[in-house]
Amino acid sequence: MHALLERLFPICRSITGEGVRQTLSILREYLPALRVHEVPSGTPALDWTVPAEWTIRDAWVKNAAGERVIDFQQHNLHILQYSTPVHGWFSRQELHDHLFSLPEQPELIPYRTSYYQANWGFCLSHQHRETLQDDYYEVCIDSTLDEQGSLTYGELVLPGACEEEVLLSCHCCHPSLANDNLSGLVVAVFLARELARQPRRYTYRFVFGPGTIGSIVWLSRHRDTVGLIRHGLVLTLLGGPGRFTYKQSRRGAAEVDRAVAVVLRETGAPHTVRPWLPYGYDERQYCSPGFNLPVGCLSRTPFGEFAEYHTSADNLEFVRPEQLTESLGLVMNICTALEHNRTYRNLSPYGEPQLGRRGLYKGVGGGQEGADWQMALLWLLNLSDGTHNLLDVAEKAALPFPLLHRAAVALEGAGLLQPIS
Repeated sequence: MHALLERLFPICRSITGEGVRQTLSILREYLPALRVHEVPSGTPALDWTVPAEWTIRDAWVKNAAGERVIDFQQHNLHILQYSTPVHGWFSRQELHDHLFSLPEQPELIPYRTSYYQANWGFCLSHQHRETLQDDYYEVCIDSTLDEQGSLTYGELVLPGACEEEVLLSCHCCHPSLANDNLSGLVVAVFLARELARQPRRYTYRFVFGPGTIGSIVWLSRHRDTVGLIRHGLVLTLLGGPGRFTYKQSRRGAAEVDRAVAVVLRETGAPHTVRPWLPYGYDERQYCSPGFNLPVGCLSRTPFGEFAEYHTSADNLEFVRPEQLTESLGLVMNICTALEHNRTYRNLSPYGEPQLGRRGLYKGVGGGQEGADWQMALLWLLNLSDGTHNLLDVAEKAALPFPLLHRAAVALEGAGLLQPIS
């Protein structure tokens, strides 16, 4: 995962353009079935319109001696995203009106955008900014905004035994930011590879698109089929340090919300579950009231809550392989819980069935050996009345979900439980 992240990191991505296409082309090496879609600029998408395609070829600021004192070729973050073309001489004050820096983090380059309002500018460290003392500077931004361009997104569908879907979404529009959100991208890629090797109850749909406008465009093109989505996750910020954080869907108690909470509890690691908030990543669009899809957002330390966020410090050293591995394992366990969460009916509900003669219960009574296994069997038999699923049992019994799943399989094999959904 980290090797893929290193390969993607130098690409200058935005909400449109060749950077996204190049990124998706690399992902297709890992996911050959990934389909790439182009949506023409000017296309209506719900209350939005697909923007003009932005292309940036070069950008620089030169001093009177002709030296590049700000150079887009040195770092993708030096350019204000979606800068309009400009070439000319500007006074120091005029230039400074188009510069963005962080006085409180003077060594870092900020990441700034102006997608939907015409502007141009450069981002640089505050230390660097304070060295610009010439009276005049030559500025060049070699960019185009093509109204005949398009927006690009990728989509991968892994068919399952049923048409009901699990949606997994991540954004692919940020240039040279490792945690936000190349980490979510690479975790999603390797999750898809793992799921493709396994039998699947659900159909899994992966969406790789630019933030906000990408999910809006996707929703506008799938209005008639989003009703198939039973569970969903936005994957983001999964490579940095810090505890896992889950933001619930707008529904608050959707099956995916409960599954994530149970799996996080079972990790034993510090974590936080937060209520729905209409601010953040693409879960805002999936959970807009007209759609109200059961889609939550899974991250480590959330956006804006770590010092490296949207700065040049969100680099390859900030994202560690072991953090990516832990995140992939967690998401895989969540998918497994969703796959195995079924509702059962007890086929012998009058009195407690004799488990010993079926080889499910210990032979010698009085001790505590295998207590969790015994309690899993008893909780399942008691709550399997056709109205409780395995997540219900896990929440009430405070027992590990994988243990309950194994117990349910054993009881089904003994003819005591029958799955009804």
